[in-house]
Amino acid sequence: MAGHHHDHAVDSYQLDPGKWSTGRNVLAFIALLSWALLGFGYFNDHERFFQSYLVAFCMGTFIILGATFFVYVQYLTGSAWSVPIRRILENIMVSIPIGALLFIPIAFAGVDDLYKWAKPEAISDALIQAKKAFLNVGGFRLRAGILFALWSIWAFAIWTSSTKQDKTKSIEQMKTSSRWAAPGLLVVCLTGCLAAFEWIMSLDPHWYSTIFGLYCMAGGCVAMWATVTLISLGFRSNGVLANTITVEHYHDLGKWMFALSVFWTYLAASQYLLIWYASIPEETIYYKERMHGSWAWVSVLLPIGRFVVPFALLVGRSAKRNLKVLRIAAIWILFMEFVDMYWMIMPNFHEYAHGFHLHWLDLAALGGVFSVYGLVFWSRFKSNSLVVEGDMRFEQGLHFHQV
Repeated sequence: MAGHHHDHAVDSYQLDPGKWSTGRNVLAFIALLSWALLGFGYFNDHERFFQSYLVAFCMGTFIILGATFFVYVQYLTGSAWSVPIRRILENIMVSIPIGALLFIPIAFAGVDDLYKWAKPEAISDALIQAKKAFLNVGGFRLRAGILFALWSIWAFAIWTSSTKQDKTKSIEQMKTSSRWAAPGLLVVCLTGCLAAFEWIMSLDPHWYSTIFGLYCMAGGCVAMWATVTLISLGFRSNGVLANTITVEHYHDLGKWMFALSVFWTYLAASQYLLIWYASIPEETIYYKERMHGSWAWVSVLLPIGRFVVPFALLVGRSAKRNLKVLRIAAIWILFMEFVDMYWMIMPNFHEYAHGFHLHWLDLAALGGVFSVYGLVFWSRFKSNSLVVEGDMRFEQGLHFHQV
């Protein structure tokens, strides 16, 4: 243990300004390039611009909601293993306010292009008219504003209290965070599901699934752990926190990616089976549309890519302790989260109803959304500690060992 202790003295919990600037410059370059391409794409083909943008926006935002959920869970369970990596999650969580800004193109310019219920011809659709109390542009914008406000208030309350604790080392901050985390867990579950219904499910106002919100949240949580794994590995290869985030922590990151891939599969299978055996036309249409043309291949790829591959990669104990395997698994999981978002969103647009069609705007939108979220995330490391060093469980988290 004493030798172990000596190791940890090596890590600095402040990011070297040079490394911070390099990270910022890379992200800023990606942002400039992506947004220039997005601007060109908007004037070139604005419908396709909004479709690609919605996929990227939803993917990025659900990853942040996944981080938010797990920050609350860690405060409420008092888990020690996650303390050395919790600041990474908190910094992802507190990037959410910029999401309100990123949502503006969808809320104001894109809503008529994307959502059938916002188009003039919706007047002749009896079902849309019946749901009009909910599916209207004013309500759509207002609810998005409320969602971002709630997420931001909670994120800042916990983040402020956590960064304050780095300096005060007082247990009061932990109590404050836990008090926010309990109702926060309920809030993030309900609002996350609402966001999935609003932004993704309402693209087809005729279809509904009651489990859909949890399905989107589960996907966001898996992708979030993959993101945290890649950030930690990126830090490690640059000599940052190399002794703080140990193989023991990576083992748990692997467990989370594994467990949530299984949980996602459980929800996906439940949704499919419930719709299949109820056999109600307005529900089955969702899968019928996704069995057309090249979408059928994507539909087959999803259970293999989101369940079979992560399961096979991560099921062994040694695999979860192998950083190369973890990196491959994390990249693969993020790729599959993108495929899943694409599969949920794109078939709703008639020009892509019969087939999967990748467009350069898809990549530009991913670059645009993730670089902006990334810059906000990264900016938090400039003056704040890389870890929650004031947390009472920090030492325990450093020296924890897998059973």
